[in-house]
Amino acid sequence: MKFWRNVLLALVLVWAVAGSIIYGVRQARPTAQSLTVYLGQHPLAMETGAKRAKIITRVGDMLNGLNLEDRQALQGDGVTRDFFMSLTTAEQAAFLDATLPAGFKQIMEAFNKMEPEKRKEFVNRALAEAKKRQGEAPPAGLNEQLVQKMVNQGLNTFYAEASANAKLDLAPLIEQMQRNLQSLR
Repeated sequence: MKFWRNVLLALVLVWAVAGSIIYGVRQARPTAQSLTVYLGQHPLAMETGAKRAKIITRVGDMLNGLNLEDRQALQGDGVTRDFFMSLTTAEQAAFLDATLPAGFKQIMEAFNKMEPEKRKEFVNRALAEAKKRQGEAPPAGLNEQLVQKMVNQGLNTFYAEASANAKLDLAPLIEQMQRNLQSLR
């Protein structure tokens, strides 16, 4: 009887440790909400030097830890845009270097997994939006070098990560994006 009680106690202890580890990992994983809270608690306006750099690095790390849906939610809410626009040009460039590769890779992975019909729907919507925006200047505060950096990183990821079918489906959108960039010059 004592043997079975010890075995049961050991199992309970193992499960408790495993449960606490799982809980800790889930709590440590960033979410759109936790990033928004972090930005609210750490405004950049009053920070300088090492503390400012630490906040920017932390936001980049949290953003890279998000899934695609959370990244898109933050983008749609303007959270990441507002944060990005509060950075200096040098900080913006460093932030892009830290976050663009992971973001574009997530996008290409999701795009590659889409059903062909969904992929074509997406391309058609994006193509219509790109045509509508042809000739528009980039948002104020975003210089041409940073726009070019984003385009280059996106194209590099596209050529490296996209499946053959995805490349074929995206070709019209890539062409329209090139026309949009040329119309700015």
